Amino acid sequence: MFVVTAAAAGDRAGCLVGFAAQCSIEPERHMVWLSKANRTWRVASAAAYLGVHLLGPDQRPLAELFGGRTGDDTDKFAGAGAQDGPGGVPLLPGVPAWYVGRIESRTDGGDHVGHLLTPVASGVGSGARRGRVLTLADCLDITPGHPAG
Repeated sequence: MFVVTAAAAGDRAGCLVGFAAQCSIEPERHMVWLSKANRTWRVASAAAYLGVHLLGPDQRPLAELFGGRTGDDTDKFAGAGAQDGPGGVPLLPGVPAWYVGRIESRTDGGDHVGHLLTPVASGVGSGARRGRVLTLADCLDITPGHPAG
């Protein structure tokens, strides 16, 4: 599972994402899908960059915050210690790995919009361990913070 963050026009947002993958080696490209029902999609539609954060197995509370609450009524970054990355994208501390991607294009896929990203910065957290990540199966019982789109 991933937390995707965005910033545009003085606003910032983030959400839990299960649809994300590398889709090209040369040039390196990744695709991240955001639900149209999600506030993060609205902010991302005006953004130039997205932050993509891999979650570790002990970060279920972070998944619950970014997946089970809506930014329409909750500041998900309050107390999170997020720092601005490239393009002002909020970067979350303590995750096993993260990258910031420049948005190259957007693709309407129905109830989700795909954001084609070229990585411009990345980092690995001090607690990163190969193969230990939070998975979709770990998060199936998180009720989305917004109605399905």
